[in-house]
Amino acid sequence: MTDHIYLGNMTFEVHIGAGEGERADEQPIEIDVDMTVDLRPAGEADDLDKTVDYGAVFRLCQQVAEGRPYRLLEALAERLATEILAVESAVQSVAVTVRKPGVPIEGVLDYAGVKVERSRS
Repeated sequence: MTDHIYLGNMTFEVHIGAGEGERADEQPIEIDVDMTVDLRPAGEADDLDKTVDYGAVFRLCQQVAEGRPYRLLEALAERLATEILAVESAVQSVAVTVRKPGVPIEGVLDYAGVKVERSRS
């Protein structure tokens, strides 16, 4: 299957960082989600009930990201992928990218990020 639904550059304020000081303040985190879904039924019927509700996935991502502090980008990305697959039965696989623009690294760096890809077994 080669059909995809993308939600790109969602931005949330998250408590995230390896140290307690870094986690103390909210920081912007950027998230991209790429879901593999059979879009033919929705496309043929023009019916929202036959596809993934983008707003519901956005709210899920917001809830997961803002709901608790994280030490690692990897942990946030893994939880997002797991929750999306658990809630959205039409999604066959998901790729989640998490970017952190404000990484405390000395030097020039736009962001640090991770990408995880998960699918149904």
